Amino acid sequence: MNPPTRADVLAAAQRLAGVARRTPVLTSRTLDQLTGSQVFLKAESFQRGGAFKFRGAYHAIASLTPAQRAAGVVAFSSGNHAQAVALAGQLLGAPVTVFMPTDAPAAKVAATQGYGARIHWYDRQREDRAALAAAYARETGATLIPPFDHPAIIAGQGTVALELLEEVPDLDVLLVPVGGGGLIAGCLLVASEHAPRPAVFGVEPMAADDTARSLRAGRRVRIPPPETIADGLRPTEPGELTFPILQRFAAGILTVSEEAIREAVRVLLLRLKVLVEPSGAVGVAALLAGLVPAGQRVGVVLSGGNADPLHLAAILRAEAPP
Repeated sequence: MNPPTRADVLAAAQRLAGVARRTPVLTSRTLDQLTGSQVFLKAESFQRGGAFKFRGAYHAIASLTPAQRAAGVVAFSSGNHAQAVALAGQLLGAPVTVFMPTDAPAAKVAATQGYGARIHWYDRQREDRAALAAAYARETGATLIPPFDHPAIIAGQGTVALELLEEVPDLDVLLVPVGGGGLIAGCLLVASEHAPRPAVFGVEPMAADDTARSLRAGRRVRIPPPETIADGLRPTEPGELTFPILQRFAAGILTVSEEAIREAVRVLLLRLKVLVEPSGAVGVAALLAGLVPAGQRVGVVLSGGNADPLHLAAILRAEAPP
C-alpha cells in the first residue's frame, strides 16, 4: 500500500462532510492557569461513536466498492475502532465482524454490539489479533479494516488536525495520543504543510512506550502486551505505514505515568466538565505534568470519551482501577 498524503486527507474531508461531526474546540481559563499556556482542546469525545476513530472507519468503508461492502468487513480492536467500524458499517450497509480481547471494556463491547456487529473473542496475551482477523477475511471474503495501518484510515484521522488548524491556525504545539499511530500520522501530514508549522508531539503511557522506543532505535520495536489504564493505547508496536511518517515529521514522543493520566481525567471532568477516557486524556496529562514548556499556544486532541464506568469511578475516588 502506498502511504497517504495531505491530498488524501483533503479528499477524506470531502467524503466525511455532513457525516462525521465537526467537533468543537474547547478552551478553559482553569486549564490555562494550571499549565501556563493557552490550551485548545479538540474534543473528539463528541464525535460519532464517542471517538476520532469514526473518521477513519467511515472513510475506509465508504472507499470500498458496493460488492466489497456487501461481502462485509472485519476489524480487530479493544473498543473505539470496533465501535467506529460497527457504526460505519451500519450506515453504509456493510456487515461487520470484530475481534475483541476478552478484557475489552464492557461499555465498548456493548456499544459495538449495539451497532449490530458480530464479536469474536481473543486472548490478547496469547493470540495475535491481526492474524486472526486476516484469516477470517481470507476465509469469508470480508475486507479487513485495520485500526491504524491503512492509508484510508490515516487520511480519515488526519481530518482532526485539518479542522483544528482551520479554527486555530497559529498553534505552537500540537499534542496527539499515540497507539498504533494512525491519528498522529494523519495529523502530521496536515501539520507538516501548515504555516506556521506547529511542533507535533505524540503522547503515550510510560507503560506502553513502543513508539518512543522505536524512534530512539530508528526502527519499529515490539514490546510485550502492556498494562495501562489507557486501553486504547495498547498496540505493541507502531504501524508499518505510520512509523515512517512519525520518523519524518514528529517533534518527539512524551510519555506519561498512570497517575498523571488519572489526574488528567479528573481535571477534565471535575474542572472542565468534559468526560474523556484515559487514552484520550494523555495530552492533558503531559501538560499538567509540565512536559511542555509554558507560555505557548497548545492544541490537544482529546481522542475519545468512551470511559469504562468502573475505571472512571475508581479514578474519581483516587483508587487503583478494578
